Amino acid sequence: MEDEFSAIGRPHWRVDGIGKVTGRARFAADLSAPGMLWGRVLLGRHPHARILSIDPSRAKALVGVRAVLTADDLPFEKLFGTVIPDQPVLAFEEVCQYGDAVAMVAADSSIAAESALGLIDVRYEELPGVFDPEEAARPGAPTVHGSGSNILVHHQVRKGDLAAGLSMAKVVLERTYRTQHVEHAYIEPEAVLAETTDDGGVCVTGSIQNIFSTRKSLASVLGLDLARVTVKHATLGGSFGGKDEVMTQMACRAALLARATSRPVKMVNSREQSMIESYKRHPYVMHYKVGAGGDGRLTAMEVRVFADAGAYASTSQFVTWRSAVQAAGPYECPNVSTDVLAVYTNNCYTGAMRGFGSPQVNFAVESLMDELAEQLGRDPLELRLRNTFERGSVTATGQRLEHEVSIREVLRRAAQEVDWPSRRRSIEISNRSRTDGRRCGIGLACAYRGVSLGAEGTDAAGAIVSVQSDGSVIVSAGLTDMGQGVSSVLCLIAAEVLGIDTKRVKFLNVHTGRVPDSGPTVASRSTLMGGQAAKKAAEAVRDVLLDVAAGELGASAGALAAKGGSVFVKGRAERSIPFDEVVRKAYAQGRSLLGFGWHKAPATSWDERRGSGDAYFTYVYSANVAEVDVDTETGKIDVIRVTAVHDLGKAISPAMVRSQICGGIAMGLGFGTLERFDSDWGIPATLNLDEYLIPTSLDMPEVAPIILENPDPAGPYGAKSIGEPATEIAAPAILNAVAHATGRRVTELPGDLETVLLGKHLMRGRSS
Repeated sequence: MEDEFSAIGRPHWRVDGIGKVTGRARFAADLSAPGMLWGRVLLGRHPHARILSIDPSRAKALVGVRAVLTADDLPFEKLFGTVIPDQPVLAFEEVCQYGDAVAMVAADSSIAAESALGLIDVRYEELPGVFDPEEAARPGAPTVHGSGSNILVHHQVRKGDLAAGLSMAKVVLERTYRTQHVEHAYIEPEAVLAETTDDGGVCVTGSIQNIFSTRKSLASVLGLDLARVTVKHATLGGSFGGKDEVMTQMACRAALLARATSRPVKMVNSREQSMIESYKRHPYVMHYKVGAGGDGRLTAMEVRVFADAGAYASTSQFVTWRSAVQAAGPYECPNVSTDVLAVYTNNCYTGAMRGFGSPQVNFAVESLMDELAEQLGRDPLELRLRNTFERGSVTATGQRLEHEVSIREVLRRAAQEVDWPSRRRSIEISNRSRTDGRRCGIGLACAYRGVSLGAEGTDAAGAIVSVQSDGSVIVSAGLTDMGQGVSSVLCLIAAEVLGIDTKRVKFLNVHTGRVPDSGPTVASRSTLMGGQAAKKAAEAVRDVLLDVAAGELGASAGALAAKGGSVFVKGRAERSIPFDEVVRKAYAQGRSLLGFGWHKAPATSWDERRGSGDAYFTYVYSANVAEVDVDTETGKIDVIRVTAVHDLGKAISPAMVRSQICGGIAMGLGFGTLERFDSDWGIPATLNLDEYLIPTSLDMPEVAPIILENPDPAGPYGAKSIGEPATEIAAPAILNAVAHATGRRVTELPGDLETVLLGKHLMRGRSS
C-alpha cells in the first residue's frame, strides 16, 4: 500500500519550516510601512454601563496624536459579527462587557498613543449585570441587549420517546457537569497593519484566521465594495480558533484610523489587552440524565445544556449546534432529548476554540458513562463497546451511518495497547497496599466527531495550482495555515498528483485578491476541503501535461502516469519523458499550466424544528487512555501516559498527525486540570500567563499516538481530519483515571488541586 504513493504518507519538509526556524518568517508584529502610526484603544472598565459622554478634546491636543475616534466618527456600519452583527467596533450607548472599547487613537509612537488614552474623559452610569447563564435564561433577568430574552439560540435534538425509555431502565443516573472559560493562550498576540490604497480602498495584513469574514466586515464598516478591500494573512503564530472576531474588530479599527489619517496604522495587543479583549471557550452547565437496562444497554438520555455566550453572539450558534448534535456521544441510544441554549451574559464573550463545542459535552458524557458502568458493576470499556455505533447505527439526530464506523476499532486498539483489563486490576491491587498518600489510576474516553461544517452552512473551498516554466509549482488556497500545517498538506497533495518532489512546490500565504473565498478555516476542514480542491486543481494541470506527453510518447493520455519526476507509459517505465521537459513543451505549445479546483462538500440536512437530520457527511473516531498518579494529600495530578488512537481516514503527513495529537493532548490536559480564566462578576481576574496556567513541558505525559487508517471516499486519498479530534477527549480520559485512583469524581473543570482535594473550586463564586 505504501508503494502506491510517492509523496503523501512519507517524510517531507514543512514548506513554512525554514522561514520559521531561521527567524525570517514575518509575523504581523514584524510589519512596518513608511509614515506608519500606532493605534491604541481605550477599554471600558465596567461589565455593563450606559455611556453618558465621551470627551476626547484633551487627547486630540497632545503632541504626536493624529486622530482620536469614537463611535460617532464611524460613517457607516457600527456593528459586525460572523453570524449576528451585534458587536460594536467601538461601543456606543452602552458597554456590555468589561473591555468594550469606547475610543481609539492613532499617534506617531506607541507611547504617545498610550498617553492619549489617559486624556480621554468618559462618564458612565452603571447598569445591572447578569453573570450566570442559567440565571440569565430565566424570565425577568436583567437583559444584556435591551428588552426581551437573553437566550441567543436554542438547539434541540429529538429521537424516540424519552419517557418510555426512562421507564424501561433498570438504572437511572442524573448528574450535572460544569466547564470553565478557557483562554486560547496563543504565544503571538493579535496584530495588524492597515494601509489605504490608490483606489480609495484599504489593505490589511495581520494575524488573521479567517480573512474572508474579516474582509466582509471591513467592507461593511468602511462602506466599500469587497473588491476594494484586501486582506492578507501574515505568518500566524497560533490561533486554535481564537483569531477570528477579535482580529476582525482590530482590523476594522486600524483601517478606520488609516482612512482618517491617510497613513498606515499598526496595532499590536499586549498580553493583558489580548486576555481582556479576546473571546474564550464557552463555559457550559450540563444536566444529564441517562437510563440503562440490566444488560448495560442505554435506553434513554436527556441532556440540557446552558452555554455562556457572554456579551456577543460570535459563533455561539454554531458552537452550540455541534454540541447538540454530539451531546449523546458515540452511542446508539433509542430515546434522546437534547436541549442546548446559548445565553447572553455580561461576561467576556465566547466563540470558537479547538473542539468547537465538543470538549465540553465529551467531558460530560464520557464521565457519565464511567459512572454508569460503576452503578451497573461493569467495566467501563465493556459498557462502551456494548453501546457504541457500528455501520448502520442511527445517531441521536436520526442519521444512519453508512461509512466505515471505527469507534469499536479505536477502543479495542487503545485497550490492547495498554492491556486494559490487566493494567486496571494491577493498579487497584497496588493502590490497596500503598501508604505514601499517592494513588494511580487509568481511564478512557472515546468520541465521534462530524467532519467539516456539515449542516452549519455552505461548505466549499477552492485552490489554484500553477506550474512554472522551470517545472517548479505554486499552490494557493483560500484556507489559512495557523501552524497546523495545511500549507504543507496541500503541497504534498499537489506533488502526489503531479509526480514530483515536494521540495519543488511553494505555498503562497492567503490573500483575498488572488484566491477564491473558501469559507472559514475552522472545523478541521482544511485537509479534506482544501485537499480536495488542491487535488482537483493539480489534476487539471496534470491532464494537460499528460496530453502533451502523449504526443511525444506515442500513447494515449489515459495510458500515461506521472511519478518520480517523469511521465511514463503505465507498465513501461522505460518509455518516459522528464517532467521538466513536458513542462517546456507545454509552454512552447502555448498550453495553460494553471489549474483551478473547487470542491463542494457532500449534501447534509438539518430540520431545526424537529431536531434531526444528517448533520455531517462523514465522521472521525477516537479513543484515549490516560494513566495518572494522584497525590491524595495535595490533589496534584501527574499524568504519566496518554495513549491516543485516531482513525482519520488517511494520514497525508503522519509526522504532522502525530504532532497534532501531542499538541491536542497538551490542550486537553490544560482544559482538564489547569486552565481557568477567572472573573469577578464580569471583571477579569486573570490578565497574564503568570496567573493563567497552561501546561509546560514538565507537565506533559508520555504520549503514544496511534494512527488508524480507513480511507473515506469523501476526502483526498481518503483523508478526513485530526486537529480538533486530537484534543476533545483528553480531559475526560484523564479525569476518569483520577476517579479510578481516588474514588472521587471531578464534575467541574478544571480538576485542579482544590477540586481534586476538596471536590470544589475555591473561586466558584466568581463568574467563570
